[in-house]
Amino acid sequence: MTSELERIRRERDLLLRLLDVGALKDVEPFLADALALVVEVATADQGYLELHDDTPADTPRWSIVHGFSASEIATVRAAISKGIVAEAIATGRTIVTPSALLDERFRDRGSVRIARIEAVLCAPIGEDPPRGVLYLQRRAPGPFSEEDRVTVERVARHLAPLAERLLARQHERAETDPTRELRARLRLEGVVGRSEPLAALLRQVALVAPLDVGVLLTGETGTGKSQLARVIHDNGPRAGRPFVELNCAALPETLIESELFGALPGAHSTATRRIDGKVAAAEHGTLFLDEVGAMPLAAQAKLLQLLQSKEYYPLGAAKPVHADVRVLAATNGDLGVAVRERRFRDDLFYRLQVVPLRVPSLAERRDDVADLAASFVVAACDRHHLPRLALSAGAVRALQAAEWPGNVRQLEHAVEAAVIRAAGERARQIEQAHLFPSPPGEQPATPTFQEATRRFQATLLREALEASGWNVVDAARRMDLARSHVYNLIRAFGLERERK
Repeated sequence: MTSELERIRRERDLLLRLLDVGALKDVEPFLADALALVVEVATADQGYLELHDDTPADTPRWSIVHGFSASEIATVRAAISKGIVAEAIATGRTIVTPSALLDERFRDRGSVRIARIEAVLCAPIGEDPPRGVLYLQRRAPGPFSEEDRVTVERVARHLAPLAERLLARQHERAETDPTRELRARLRLEGVVGRSEPLAALLRQVALVAPLDVGVLLTGETGTGKSQLARVIHDNGPRAGRPFVELNCAALPETLIESELFGALPGAHSTATRRIDGKVAAAEHGTLFLDEVGAMPLAAQAKLLQLLQSKEYYPLGAAKPVHADVRVLAATNGDLGVAVRERRFRDDLFYRLQVVPLRVPSLAERRDDVADLAASFVVAACDRHHLPRLALSAGAVRALQAAEWPGNVRQLEHAVEAAVIRAAGERARQIEQAHLFPSPPGEQPATPTFQEATRRFQATLLREALEASGWNVVDAARRMDLARSHVYNLIRAFGLERERK
């Protein structure tokens, strides 16, 4: 009787946790959490989950792995026992074997022999036809128990309607994605997000990329101006040719001309041989000058000559060199002010900004925070050879509620640090505490900028809610925020109405 009660409690806890996982809005974190949960409950070593929408049966829309090393992930995604997975999808029946390597049904499969697969439990997700599979492995020989099979099948049954709902939601988001048509036309590798401000920027990129005109990218530090310059290059007639970047603020004034235009032997104390500059390296391609406002006036004059005549003089040269390059520039400052203060040439300014493009801050692209964070998690796990993790629903809400004065770059660094903390704790997923850890011991008298901002936001929000009688619509109007964002903030800060 005691064991039966324990089994019922385990099943209850499993289903409650699965429902909590289903509260996530994005498909991939949901699937990653569901897979980690079932691997834990069935005491498996490794797991694989794939889900199909309307794509061909041999092309899963989503595939998630758990418990495989970084070096195994690519192989797993490409070839994890396709015979077993394919049979589960084709028959709609659960496949259980104590050793696929010895099972006459699968032992001749190449993927089974290569991976030397032992115990397997593979249950279909959905029916008529199945929409995917839950696939579990154990490294050592020995079968999964009947209780494991029942548990995994139950999870798969509950997973099916949740997955269907999430797929439908994902399709709805795709239909309303303002970047959808642009993504079909442009090469946007690494560009994450589907907000209207991002779409507006990409529409301008689509116009200027094919034209050999000067483009000046402006915007706050960390917004992704370098990435956007690459996108302009990749979608123009010089795609496939060199893309060369120079940060004008990273070099001393005495070296920037040499770095940019090159130098002949003896032109200065360090030029013991001919130096080819960035202009030469970018021949037939694109030269991107980041932080162009930091360029000294002498170099500005030479850059203007390059833009006007397509010729330049390397240091120490008596004859000009012809150059075929497209020049893009970026700044996080106001070049108009620099012109008025005579720190930047007005004629160069007008040459560079034939078409000005302003890159929006992350505060203007708040709808993109969740997608950006998810992509940074994947990149950090791959970069550091860590098991794949996912952001919890609470972590996503906390990220959306936080302020990011350093924009996308700051968000990326915060997520990378959270991945390392979570992996170090062997956590199943990234929680809010991994993103915004409290310092050990007492809370410091002077809080961090992020913590002070969060406290201020929480106080301001509570005051607005109390003033409106906890009418969220009214509070959103008072604070000039979207109602959905107010709900996110309430959950992120854990605010509750006081009971009187």
